[in-house]
This record gives sequence, structure tokens and C-alpha cells, in this order.
Amino acid sequence: MPAYTIISHNRVGAGTYYRISHQSSSTKTPMTFGLFVPSRFVGNVEGGERIESVPVLYWLSGLTCDDTNFAQKAGGKAFMAAEKEGIAIAMPDTSPRGDPSIPNVDSYDLGIGAGFYVNATKEPYSTHYHMYSYVTEELPSLLESEFFIGKGFLRSISGHSMGGHGAITIALKNPSSWVSVSAFSPICNPTECPWGDKAFKAYLGSVEAGKAHDAACLLAHMDGPTGFDDILIDQGNSDEFLDKKQLLPERLAEAAKKSGQNVTLNMRDGFDHSYYFISSFIENHVAFHGRRLRKRQSEMLVLASSSYDFSATTGKSIQCNAMVARGPKQPLTLETITVDPPKAGEVRVKVMANALCHTDVYTLDGHDPEGLFPCILGHEAGCIVESVGTGVLSVKPGDHVIPCYTPQCALPSCIFCQSPKTNLCPQIRGTQGQGIMPDGSVRFHDKDGKPIYHFMGCSTMAEYTVLAEISCAKISKELPLEKACLFGCGVSTGLGAVWNTCKVETGSSVAVFGLGAVGLAVIQGAKMAGASRIIAVDINPEKFPSAVELGATDVVDSSTLDKPVQAHIVEMTKWGVDYTFDCTGNVSVMRAALECAHRGWGTSCVIGVAASGHEISTRPFQLVTGRTWKGTAFGGFKSRRDVPQLVQKCIDGILPVDHFITHTYDGVQHTNDAIDALHGGKCLRAVVRY
Repeated sequence: MPAYTIISHNRVGAGTYYRISHQSSSTKTPMTFGLFVPSRFVGNVEGGERIESVPVLYWLSGLTCDDTNFAQKAGGKAFMAAEKEGIAIAMPDTSPRGDPSIPNVDSYDLGIGAGFYVNATKEPYSTHYHMYSYVTEELPSLLESEFFIGKGFLRSISGHSMGGHGAITIALKNPSSWVSVSAFSPICNPTECPWGDKAFKAYLGSVEAGKAHDAACLLAHMDGPTGFDDILIDQGNSDEFLDKKQLLPERLAEAAKKSGQNVTLNMRDGFDHSYYFISSFIENHVAFHGRRLRKRQSEMLVLASSSYDFSATTGKSIQCNAMVARGPKQPLTLETITVDPPKAGEVRVKVMANALCHTDVYTLDGHDPEGLFPCILGHEAGCIVESVGTGVLSVKPGDHVIPCYTPQCALPSCIFCQSPKTNLCPQIRGTQGQGIMPDGSVRFHDKDGKPIYHFMGCSTMAEYTVLAEISCAKISKELPLEKACLFGCGVSTGLGAVWNTCKVETGSSVAVFGLGAVGLAVIQGAKMAGASRIIAVDINPEKFPSAVELGATDVVDSSTLDKPVQAHIVEMTKWGVDYTFDCTGNVSVMRAALECAHRGWGTSCVIGVAASGHEISTRPFQLVTGRTWKGTAFGGFKSRRDVPQLVQKCIDGILPVDHFITHTYDGVQHTNDAIDALHGGKCLRAVVRY
């Protein structure tokens, strides 16, 4: 018999809201809960590729509510915020229900809909009313085992009124099980209010027994802080239950001050006890938990990565798995290779995650004039330094780095590194293009001892690789490497094309051709730069919702037009747009992008890489009339200086990247699956974790 049944599911933004039922061992009845899952993790519920572990916020509702009230009345804002934060939201019922054996009374504040998040010990409630165990043990166990949601205690808790009481008391009683806690209008001192008096006498036999489930009492008897850096509470000062002495937030504030626990109590002017109040501030609470869940997740990953002891391999050759490209238009082959120790000025790294980029496929398909075989592809990765060669000072074993195919030597003698006009350091360009290290040799050999070429100075489709020191961007350990890897190429390129190459101004108009990861990064960057109109162009309308969510104001399916797309965009805008970006690598599209740039001052930026031998063309009149045509490599970012700053912006929540990861795989051997996904047309970035 299945452990659960999905009753219904509804698309909400990019994510999905489910109602799920199961037989509860805690309440000995069927139970139903709501579950919002952000788009990246939908496979965890629907049987696709699962990601460990999904951070989750538990929401506990108040008196009279069931599992649907929050979703229906505040879910719109809450779920969109959760999508942005990359966290799930679990919404359990407030009591057992749906079984005739469940005792109930004709009262809104006791019985069904009013379980008070305790384990009842007094008849007739003691058989079924075990909501404390249900929320703290059974439901987390089900979500973890069936959906990989909340594993490793990656869970936070919040709620409203009775649910706020439940959230705070559950967190205080089990601080190691929850990352953060918040509440709206919580019942803060239930042993001193009518609701609590009635519930504790009925469920536990006495008010005295209720002190174990009273937030103010729990805090008052603690010797020190709980471990939560803050407890966030929002309370409306026009709440009718304040005057009725049901909530008593001042008692919690007093107890917190005594124990040394930080509590942020926001008294909101003019707000009442309703869901209108909750919906006004729920985004703040989701963000509050999202930041702390991400931080805890990062700490867990850092702890896991710090457990690597590289002392046994330092100075020695390493045998590991790699996906080797033996020739163009051939599947990659899983092989055991030997990776030599790093030489002077080199760094050997353990690759933890690799994101597949179209440039890898471009080379594998035989379009790259510099493509050499056999080689190890891959250049968008997150790595841990295993060992360093002589003379390396900027990184050390254990550091997290992103390999950068555009190096930065930063030497005073390098006119490129010293110039603010470019990021194209040529220090190792000659050897990098030949598939060899700066000293003219390779660090990879197959089982027969034959050499294997390097690729773009990175070669990250191997469990270990060797890089030039000047190609290593040292980053914070706070961002999981499976996310940080995205800054190794496509996302950085799209953002930088907007911010660095074109310097898009506030109020500008923009057109983006091609809505893959790079094109969506351009849209995200243009939105962040303050562009007022962003036109997204593609021949696949399935890509339009993502573009709109990231900031596109208009969408154009160029395959349905009866005229050239550039003419259509000029008609839409009268004179064209201020900035256009080609993210396709198609020379015809490059021309179209230029020709819809604004007469007199429009700038068109070429980002996509065209196939070997292709040339761009336009009428000179297009340039004579004031248009500028330019290109970008790695978005103009100086790699070792700028990539760490991009990573920090992601950590700070300014630059989210979760939406780019549409597919995940575990094990380098699944790289061909990632390539198939990219060819399938619905993949932005497939990340393979090693």
C-alpha cells in the first residue's frame, strides 16, 4: 500500500502546490497536508530526478483552520516567495478529522480544528489528538523519506495564532531540530489566557501541565539563549484578541529579555488578526527563513567538504573517473584516467559539481575549430583544492574555487589585466587553445598511458583536474558548489554582457534573442539594472514563462511572424530598442538583433558563439546611422576579482540562481544524460554532482 496519496496538484507560479493524504500513526486517522514545492524540486514529488535535501518551512495554522486555509488566503504571495528562496512549504492540518471516532465538541476553540499542537493525555482526546508528535516526528519523517524534503534538519517553522503558539513552543522544545522560527499573532502565554486554559484542561488535564507548551514559560526557565539568532514575530496592534488578553506578546518579550533570547516583535499599526494581515507580511517571513535555511545548508556542505583529507594524494598521481570525448559526434566514454600532480603555478582540484554548457556540446558536435580529441570537456564547475604546485600563493588545499576559462594573471606587465576596458588576459591563451598546460604538456593520461588533451584550461568532466593558478577564482565556502558552479560561464556571461559590456542604464529598453540560460541571465541582469522594457525573443514559447518571471515585459515567437523579427520589434518600439543581445550563436539572428537596435544610439551585443567558418553581415548603413555592434567574452568580468563578488551576491540573496538548475544528476557517469537533457530543449542547466 502506498505511504501517501496525492489528492490534487496546482501550478502556482513556477512551482506546484499539492494536497497529500496518508494514514497517520500519531493520530490513528487519515491526515491531509499541503505541500508547496519550488520548480527546481518538483521531481522530488513527481518521481523525477530527486535533489537532496530540500529546505522546508512548516506552517502551522490557527483555530478553525485546516490544511488549505493558508494556501488559499496567503499562498499566492508565500509560494512565490518560497520559489524565489528555493524552499518548500509544508502545511499540516490543525487536528485529526474525517473519522467518526474523533471526539469533538460544538466549540471553535476545542476539538476538530483546534488541536493546539500538543499530545493529549486525557480522555476522550488522548487516542487521536497527538498533533505534537505528528508535527515534530511523523510528518518530517514522511517528507524526508518519500520526498527528500527537510533531510538533515533543514527545516524551519512558523504559524499564526494557535499555530504561532505551536511554532514557537515546538522550536523552543526542540531547538536542534529547527533552523529558525517565526510567528504571526501567536498565543504567547497560553497558561494565562482563556484559549489555553480551556485547551490544556481538556487535553492535558490541567493548566499546570500546559506550562510545558507555553512559550513564555519555556523561555523564562531557560538559562540562556536557545541557539536561534532571532525569533521573528509580527503582531497587529488592532488585533481584537490583544484586548481580550488571548495573545499576551508582552509576556514573551519579558521572558526573552530575561533569558537573553533575541526576539524581534513588530507591532504593525492598524492590522488585525486576519489572513489579510498574514498576506501583508508573509514574504518577509519566508525570506527570514530562506536566508537561514540556505546558510545552514551551506554550513552542512562546507562541513562535508572539510572532511576531505588530501594528505594521502598530495604529490602523487590520482586515478579517477572521467568522461572522455574520443571524437566529434560520439558519446562520451566513462574511463579511469590518471591525473598527474600539479607543477609550478598549477592547482589540482577535486571537482564537486559540473554544469553542462552549450560550449561543451558545441565542441563535442565538431563545430569548434580548436576542438582536439581525445579530450576531457567541461568548464563550468565548483571545486575543492586538493594540492598546489610550487609558487602557488593565492589558494591552498581545502579552498573552494571556480575554474575560469578566461584567466586573470593580474601582473603589472599585462596591459590587458591592467586595463579596465577588457578581461581578455592572454597569458596562457596560446597553450590553452592547444589543449595543453602552460609548460606544453598534459596532466591527463588514459589507462594505456596515452595523453588526453585539456579543454578551455578547465576539463571538469573528470573527478579531478589540474588548472593554472591564474584560472582559479577563490570563492566563499558559504554557497554550495552545485550552485556556485553556474558562475563559471553562462550565467556570468549573460549578467556581464548587461552590466559590463553594454552598461545598460535605468529606464533602457532591451531585446534578448534566445532564452537559454545565457539569455535568461541577460534578462535577469537587465531587470536588476533597471531596464523598463525587456523583449524576450525565441521560437519556443515554452520558454516564455521563465523569461517573464525574471523580468521580461514582452515576448515574441519569431517563428510565427510574417515579417523579419527585427522589423516587428521596430514596429513595437517605433525606433528599435536601446540594447539588443544575441544569445543564439546564429549569424542571421545576430544581424536581426543589430537591425532592431535603436536608430542613432542602439547597441547590439553578440554573446552566442557561431559555428566555425560562419560570418556576420549587415548593410553598412545600419552602422552609419548610429548603431554599435560589439561582443563579449565571459561578460567582461575579470575572473579572479569578479567571480567571488558574484558568488557573494548570491549568498546575500541579491543574485539568486536556483531557477537556472532544471536537471541534476549524481555521478560523473551521468554526464551523457545531462547532454541528452540539454538537447531535449527544456534544460537550462544540468548540474552533475560528483
